[in-house]
Amino acid sequence: MGEKIKLEHGAGGEIMEELLRDVILKTLTLKSAGGIGLDALDDGATIPFGDKHIVFTIDGHTVKPLFFPGGDIGRLAVSGTVNDLAVMGAEPIALANSMIIGEGLDMEVLKRVLKSMDETAREVPVPIVTGDTKVVEDKIEMFVITAGIGIAEHPVSDAGAKVGDAVLVSGTIGDHGIALMSHREGIAFETELKSDVAPIWDVVKAVAETIGWENIHAMKDPTRAGLSNALNEIARKSNVGILVREADIPIRPEVRAASEMLGISPYDVANEGKVVMVVAREYAEEALEAMRKTEKGRNAAIIGEVIADYRGKVLLETGIGGKRFMEPPEGDPVPRIC
Repeated sequence: MGEKIKLEHGAGGEIMEELLRDVILKTLTLKSAGGIGLDALDDGATIPFGDKHIVFTIDGHTVKPLFFPGGDIGRLAVSGTVNDLAVMGAEPIALANSMIIGEGLDMEVLKRVLKSMDETAREVPVPIVTGDTKVVEDKIEMFVITAGIGIAEHPVSDAGAKVGDAVLVSGTIGDHGIALMSHREGIAFETELKSDVAPIWDVVKAVAETIGWENIHAMKDPTRAGLSNALNEIARKSNVGILVREADIPIRPEVRAASEMLGISPYDVANEGKVVMVVAREYAEEALEAMRKTEKGRNAAIIGEVIADYRGKVLLETGIGGKRFMEPPEGDPVPRIC
């Protein structure tokens, strides 16, 4: 027998990248519908349609426990798909929902998840227009697979960063992954640490309406493998270096404390309600102000810039003035969180 699939193959880091490049992309042959296709390994695909583009994305969601501080698998599923559309510059138009449910799951659990999905979809707003339900004998509780379509006038990829651009993040980093891990490990804080899970179309739209889509050069949804993986993907695909300053990256004190207790870097864990955005330098302050005017972007920050050196790499300037590479993790250090 050959190599076996491991948890790390689906964790969003370097090992997953190898699976995508060496197995999936090399096996499939029809991978584009005329726009950004599977080979780009972006947050979705684009399909030219007249003078606009349909953006299409799909994501599987698995989290343990199903309900966690700040959210649940239903809010996670809707937010994750909406955010994949948003970071490609697409206004969400419709979602599809497929649920794989383990036999024996309490019906009230299903109703709670569906109610949460409905509330999150109304927040965008985006309708859930079609779906599928399967019940299996395995004791899996529930997996939720959501697909989404959106319309983009000016699609944004994660490969368009240019030297001199500014790098922004829309809020505090590491909230989702560290909240779940702290919850599992029973770490208590005076104020409960909550996941950031939320749809972020309103944040992206606010920036685009302020500075124009053409001045947003790259975006990424820093989910699995976190900020470090998102920045490294942008740097590698854009063939640029990225320098970020540790002092400027917003992190909640509770997240920092829990990270140290657990031996996990907050840069390496999933976020479910944030956007990493690369914009033309002259529009950085306007973009930041637009983010901060939204409820979900009030803790936004400019964290660095795109540089000509160290192409394909991310440099982290530490609090004491030194520099080190911010390497992407091999896999997500917190399993079953998105």
